[in-house]
Amino acid sequence: MTVLDARALNRATLARQSLLERGAATVPDAVAQLCGLQAQEPQEPFIGLWSRLAGFRPGQLDDALTGRQVVRTHLMRRTVHLVTAADALAWRPRHDAMLRQRVLSTYRRELAGVDPEEVAAAGRAVMADQQPRTMTELVRAVEDRWPGPPRRALGELLVAALVPMVQLPPRGLWQRKAGVRNLPLATWLDQDPDPEPEPAPAPMADGDPVGQHLVRRYLAAYGPAAGADLRAWCGLAGLPAAVKAVREELVSFRDERGRELLDLPDAPRPHPDTPAPVRFLPAFDNAILGYDDRSRIIDRPHLGLSVAGHRAVLVDGRVAATWTARDGRLRVSPLRPLTCAEQEAVHAEARELAAFLDEGIEDIRFDARN
Repeated sequence: MTVLDARALNRATLARQSLLERGAATVPDAVAQLCGLQAQEPQEPFIGLWSRLAGFRPGQLDDALTGRQVVRTHLMRRTVHLVTAADALAWRPRHDAMLRQRVLSTYRRELAGVDPEEVAAAGRAVMADQQPRTMTELVRAVEDRWPGPPRRALGELLVAALVPMVQLPPRGLWQRKAGVRNLPLATWLDQDPDPEPEPAPAPMADGDPVGQHLVRRYLAAYGPAAGADLRAWCGLAGLPAAVKAVREELVSFRDERGRELLDLPDAPRPHPDTPAPVRFLPAFDNAILGYDDRSRIIDRPHLGLSVAGHRAVLVDGRVAATWTARDGRLRVSPLRPLTCAEQEAVHAEARELAAFLDEGIEDIRFDARN
C-alpha cells in the first residue's frame, strides 16, 4: 500500500481546500465544496473565502446569506457552521443525535430530569409564530415549565440541539455587529429538514445513505483521510456502516504512522513538490480543524493554536505564523524563522489582505522573531 508522507498529504489538503490556487466558484458552490466553513466568529468566513476565491467580494457572501442560499447553523461538532441551504436540510437530521448528546453531556447536572422531547415541543410551539427570537427570549417563553435549569443550559438545549435553527442576518454580514436572532431552519428555508418529528434514527442496515454522502463529501474536501479524521470533522461516531458501504468505491493509502487513509480515486493528489503560495487563514479554518491528525499542516508544538482562535499564515503549505489586524496595523508573528524570500511573499500577501479588510491598515509588521 502506498505511503503518503506529510508533505504529500499537505498538498492534497491544499488542493481540496482551494489553497493552492484561488478558484472561480460562486460563494454557494465554494461553501458546498468545502463542506461548510466554521462560523462561530461571524467575520471569519469572509477571510476564508477571500483566501480561496479569485476576486471574492464581501457582498457576494452577504447576498448568499440574505438570499438564503447559505445559512449559519449548529452542525458539525456542535459548532456554528456556514453551510449551503441544501446541505443544512440534508445533514441536520443525521447530526441530531450527536447535537443532543453533546448538550446533555455538557449540562448533565443542570438538565437532570428534563425531558428533551417536552422541551422540544414547547420550543416549536413558541416559534410557530415565525418570529425571530434570541436564545434568552426563547428561554423566557418556556422557563415557567422548567424553572430549575440555568437559562444557558436550557437555551443551548433548545437552540443548539432540539430545534434546528438558523442565525439570521444581519448576524454574519460583512463588518456588521449584530446579536444572534434565531428562526427555525424549516421556517427560514420553507422546507423541513426532517419529515419525521422524532430525532433521526441510528444508522440502519442499508449502510446509512446520508452517512455515505457525508463520507464522499468529506473525502472530496479533505482526503486522503482516516476514519478518525472523519469523526473529528463532523463529530459523528456512527459512520462505520457508511464507510463500509462505500469502501469499494475508494482507494487506500497509509500515512507515516501506519494509519489507513481512504480517498476518492479521481480526487487531486498533487506532487509533494508542487509550489504552495502564502495564504492567510481565519480562526478555526477548515484546513486545520478538519482532521484528527493535523500534522499534515501544523507542527505538533503548535497544535494548540488551532483550537485557541489564532489566525494562521501558511508558508510552503504549513502554519508558519499567526496574524492579527487591529488599530490600523497587521501584525505577523512567525512561529519559525522565515527566509528573506518568505518574508517578502508574506508581506505581499499581507498587503492584499489589508486592502481586502478595508480597515485603514497602513502598517504591516513582523514580530521580532525574525
